[in-house]
Amino acid sequence: MGADLSKIPILVRREIEARLAGPFIEAFTKEFGRDRTLAVVKPVIEKLALESGAQAARMAGGDSLAHLAKAMEAWSAGDAYVQEVLRLDETHYDYDVKRCRYAEMYQELGLADLGFVLSCGRDFAMLRGFNPRMKLTRTKTIMEGYDRCDFRVTME
Repeated sequence: MGADLSKIPILVRREIEARLAGPFIEAFTKEFGRDRTLAVVKPVIEKLALESGAQAARMAGGDSLAHLAKAMEAWSAGDAYVQEVLRLDETHYDYDVKRCRYAEMYQELGLADLGFVLSCGRDFAMLRGFNPRMKLTRTKTIMEGYDRCDFRVTME
């Protein structure tokens, strides 16, 4: 039986993962090329994100947008990011992330180029795992060099 990782802040979990996965991904990239490596890595990350989303819905006690907002507290634990909620109702959860310590952490580890794959790339699959009727639209992220991440989640 595995340990209860929910007691470890997600930011810390991502750092542990990055310190292990980053060097492996970089080594495989040198050997097989970036495209081929990411073609293998991305589906694994997506599967983990789907599972994470389903687990988050269970822990939040439901899969509505209000439950998602509650579940997002786990991702922001430890001042992991600064969020501004623009709209939260039964059909929309719109928010901007104005500071992202995940992006800062990947930068500090020298893995800024992988940060989007290892972290931001999970968001769409995580929401499908949380509730397949949710749709995420995001046009920019701090990880990509923008001043904010613009999350727009709708319930379809």
